[in-house]
Amino acid sequence: MYRAILLPIAAVLFISSSVAQSENRHILTGQQAFTSYQGEHPGVVRKLTAADLPRPYATPSAGNGPDIVARPAGAELHTLPGFKVELYAGGLKNPRRLTTAPNGDIFLAESSAGEIKVLRGIDAKGKAQQVEVFAGGLHQPFGIAFYPPGPKPQWVYIGDTDAVVRFPYQNGDLKARASFQHIADLPGGGHLRGGGHWTRDIAFSLDGKKMFVSVGSHSNADDTDNNPIEKDRADVLVFNPDGSGKRIYASGIRNAVGLAVNPRTGELWGSVNERDELGDNLVPDYITHFEEGGFYGWPWYYIGKNQDPRLKDKHPDLRARMITPDVLLQPHFASLEMTFYEGSQFPAEYKGDAFAAEHGSWNRSPRAGYEVIRVPLHQTGHASGEYEDFLTGFVTPDDKVWGRPVGVAVGNDGSLYVADDGSNSIWRVSYVGGK
Repeated sequence: MYRAILLPIAAVLFISSSVAQSENRHILTGQQAFTSYQGEHPGVVRKLTAADLPRPYATPSAGNGPDIVARPAGAELHTLPGFKVELYAGGLKNPRRLTTAPNGDIFLAESSAGEIKVLRGIDAKGKAQQVEVFAGGLHQPFGIAFYPPGPKPQWVYIGDTDAVVRFPYQNGDLKARASFQHIADLPGGGHLRGGGHWTRDIAFSLDGKKMFVSVGSHSNADDTDNNPIEKDRADVLVFNPDGSGKRIYASGIRNAVGLAVNPRTGELWGSVNERDELGDNLVPDYITHFEEGGFYGWPWYYIGKNQDPRLKDKHPDLRARMITPDVLLQPHFASLEMTFYEGSQFPAEYKGDAFAAEHGSWNRSPRAGYEVIRVPLHQTGHASGEYEDFLTGFVTPDDKVWGRPVGVAVGNDGSLYVADDGSNSIWRVSYVGGK
């Protein structure tokens, strides 16, 4: 285990791209849209399509996981002109998902520690004024959602790796007022490599009648037919809020780490990790809305009805109806939590857009990810396929990885909060003007 050392960060503006921010900005397409971290710069916009994908094994499968280092002296984060990046909290324990409570408190899942923390307020130095452990003794908690939706929740739901649980909650609670209630069992456990996916995210429909839960696959690309270990995995499940009525909402989704309901359209969206070991530029991770009953390809097929060569073409009926995702990202990006921006601090063109944390690649020889991206939704709630680099700098020019974005949340002040489990920190991105 490394021990992250947090160094001071100046509250300055980082101007890093001359790409225009208007709807008419230049978009990199085709082979130019593929990149490594060295080509990631705030304001650069890319659009990948199924037609851009190489054949399987066009390059060897890479094992290029990062060795996390303490943040080097002078390492800075970069964002767009007019924005400011500050360290909001440090010295955390494996910070993962972030969720903003209706009263503005930031709830944080510290998954390895089995804890949920609450961070409140901003002091004169831009740091959290108060940090408290809301609850402990959990089993790899990740998802956090308040219920019922609206300004006065009565519960906070937590996605443990093997169950959904909930604590009674009232606005302003810094400590759980009672033990948790068990709501539903989930397929449990898993590790990044060699043992499946463990994160379980939760989101409620706008009317509060449906509880969506994401469960990633146990394998990279195993045939799931007659494979009991994959039961109710690689899916988004839907329940009643009391845990009853479980069914599959959407399937063929290798690992939807982040779930979010679009507040404008009511559609369920997800940030998805696709499969590995087919080469550097296969298979793209993606961000998309999920259609009820929709099939997204895993394990037999991938983007654009392509067949995975490791498996037989045995489900032509599923292949015929599989859905191509809305926004294709870099392959092996490890796209994690996503959120919709409904704050009023950022410029008007950001309203309704999505932000997502890209944890960073391991199965790619040119390292990619380690950034936060923006997905323009054009104030309509619908994507047109492109994404924009928004917050970069977690990898130094000489390939030293010191930070890995995991969670994103919009504070009640309109700032964007970013959890980073490389430096065990939370960063706050605010808009101060002066484009």
